[in-house]
Amino acid sequence: MRDRDDDKRIAVFLPSLAGGGAERVMVTLANGFATRGVPVDLVVVAAEGAYLADVSPHVRLVELGASRVLFSLPALVRYLRRERPYALLSALNHANIIALWARKLARSGTRLVVSERNTLSRDVSSGRFKRGLPWLMRLSYPSADAIVAVSSGVADDLAQTVRLPRERIDVVYNPINTKLAQLCETPLTHPWLKSGQPPVIVAAGRLTVQKDFATLIEAFAEVRKTHAARLVILGEGELRSDLEARIDELGIGDDVALPGFVDNPYPWMRKASLFVLSSAWEGFCNVLAEAMACGTPVVSTNCPSGSAEILEDGKWGRLVPVGDVSALARAISETLNDETHPDVRHRALSFNLQQALSGYLHALRVALPKEHRCE
Repeated sequence: MRDRDDDKRIAVFLPSLAGGGAERVMVTLANGFATRGVPVDLVVVAAEGAYLADVSPHVRLVELGASRVLFSLPALVRYLRRERPYALLSALNHANIIALWARKLARSGTRLVVSERNTLSRDVSSGRFKRGLPWLMRLSYPSADAIVAVSSGVADDLAQTVRLPRERIDVVYNPINTKLAQLCETPLTHPWLKSGQPPVIVAAGRLTVQKDFATLIEAFAEVRKTHAARLVILGEGELRSDLEARIDELGIGDDVALPGFVDNPYPWMRKASLFVLSSAWEGFCNVLAEAMACGTPVVSTNCPSGSAEILEDGKWGRLVPVGDVSALARAISETLNDETHPDVRHRALSFNLQQALSGYLHALRVALPKEHRCE
């Protein structure tokens, strides 16, 4: 039997706590809800992944114990029937579909909010998802009580791809890491970061087609013809060998480093002369906002979606077309040559945890306890 205090319990549903941007954001939200006095269950298919250690002790972790999201359906139905949370927030579209099915099968009155984290049409066209996914979403998403997208671009794309009324989709920007101010001050020693060394350009993300580091590497090779500079790409992924081969072909191996996945990328961002986002598509571009929070000048592709919204169409950093090597090289060179830069930290303040919590609590129809409402 639930306590009265649990009448507005929120459940957050995720496949796992693996090291992805969506997982990190949802853990941050769950912790934030709990800190503000809202009872929270973090419901996962498997309690594993890099962010498991980040879950607050004030968040109740519920493991469904299935090998795949699809196979978690019976366990999620049982959870909804047993715990009867007031509201459920789901992330990642395949998990969203399962959540919607589970609520229907459970005949639950739980309010259900689904969140869309990426540009769906690009995910489908890239072959990362089965072609049937938009069809399943068209059948399922209309029954959600609310739909949240992480940027206006993602919302527009979702409405068109899934044939939803645009006015049904709310936009709530992702929050940047709440511990970023402390994390970016963590000591970092590397010979390239010593005084008097050439400027270091940093990029971060999985080594995948989506991040398009191939274009960045080509652009850097152009920049190296006129500038002494170095490039560090933080992240790991299936394209590592391809990228390393191209770096060797271009003869820039002495000036490019691929250190792999880094637990704390923020000291690299803070000490870099420039942060570059080269993605072919995104949902919100968290790393771009976080680099700005570190005070680092930025250059970004005008990719769908998020970067133009974060940079306010170029006010806070140069925007270039996706996949355009010459334009990216020119933007990098011009930014390195600039003696003054906009105060990007000021813009990054817009992407704080409070705005995200307020947006999701509004969608969930949950009010903060009285003692937390003035925060």
